[in-house]
Amino acid sequence: MIQTERIRDVIRYIKKFKGSTLVVRIDDDVVDSALFASHMHDLALVHETGIRLVIVPGAANHISRVLDSWQVEWKKVNGVRVTDEDGMNLINMAAFDVSNRIMTRLAAERLTAVIGNWVRARGRGVIDGVDYGSAGVVEKVFLTSLVATLEDGFIPIVPCVGWTATGRPYNISSTELAVEIAVALKADKLFFVGSGATISVDDYDMPKGAALSPEGRMAAVSVAEIPAFIALNREVNNPLCPTDELADLLERGGDACKRGVTRTHILDGDVDGVIPAEIFSDLGSGTMIYLDNYGSYRPMTRHDIPAVLSLMNPFVERGILLPRSEEELEATVADYLIYEIDGGVRACAALHGYPEGLAEIAGLAVDEAYNHMGIGPELMERLIAKAKESGYRGVFVLTTQAADWFERFGFKTAEIELLPAKRKEKWTKNRGSRLLIRNF
Repeated sequence: MIQTERIRDVIRYIKKFKGSTLVVRIDDDVVDSALFASHMHDLALVHETGIRLVIVPGAANHISRVLDSWQVEWKKVNGVRVTDEDGMNLINMAAFDVSNRIMTRLAAERLTAVIGNWVRARGRGVIDGVDYGSAGVVEKVFLTSLVATLEDGFIPIVPCVGWTATGRPYNISSTELAVEIAVALKADKLFFVGSGATISVDDYDMPKGAALSPEGRMAAVSVAEIPAFIALNREVNNPLCPTDELADLLERGGDACKRGVTRTHILDGDVDGVIPAEIFSDLGSGTMIYLDNYGSYRPMTRHDIPAVLSLMNPFVERGILLPRSEEELEATVADYLIYEIDGGVRACAALHGYPEGLAEIAGLAVDEAYNHMGIGPELMERLIAKAKESGYRGVFVLTTQAADWFERFGFKTAEIELLPAKRKEKWTKNRGSRLLIRNF
């Protein structure tokens, strides 16, 4: 059952993202890893689904090694590499070397990639008395030629070097470069793929209500929540959380979303298959940054009924929910509230009203993969609030296995005789459901 649903997810996402644009910033520590070929193979598979790719190679480690081997002095100031013009020649060589390795690997996948200059840069100049030398920033993305390359079926590879109008090169942060390209293209997704980039409860303190995967990874974070996450982890004085690099990725990823990129994703390149898993599943395999509308609560429609029945089925098989037919759901469709992520129904619950002044919360089901996200409690609170607004004097539930859970919301055990007459007709002694009521 779960396997079938995941296959449906993949098909749904293939349809959703066909023709979309994905910008991938991939660190050179991933390029140097044993999983490099596997990640390139995955990108080839992604490209075959109709997703357009732009790759921005990070070259920080390789640049450091080349500068050190030539004994060229360099330093980091506010996270920016500073060196002289001689150093820039070596930076240029190192950046293109990493880009060539990616192009070669894609050629092995029978894909045509092009390394090109689609970026105009300008120097950072002197800031607060510091001459940033060869360090530059993006001034302009040549969008027309970049789009033409994509439309011709090629994969653009953009090294972390930009040139001025007079041909002077500058070293550009690959993170900044990827953001600016994604914004210019209005990309659907921006990926930051780096080694050890998993954000999980094992290493970080999570804000209340954080969207977690079952294994404790932060599956998603809104732009508005990023400052609180960074501040929370800096307050606990844990040297691992967050690193300046992670804070920079979160902040720049959030900025990309605010400027029009649909979603930004931070992925751990030490995990095999992380790229397709992030694209073709709801909870993904990394951490997604979003501006809004990651998941939403809305009334159920008739179109949702097959998905809701599939969602309920495992709970029916375990005796937690009563079986419901398509006809029954159609008759009560207006009573249901669902939670969806990217068009996939992940939770549902209903509020059925009775003339005795009580309303029943029923049919509560949450996809087990999403239990850690607080969706069930949120559905309960929303339906309890709706019952109050509708003028009911209380709400009740019938349950065989979840009485303790409902007690958290103020429900108390009551006698079956207190059931509304119409609902009592359906209650059976064999099933033995317990009645719990919360009065307003």
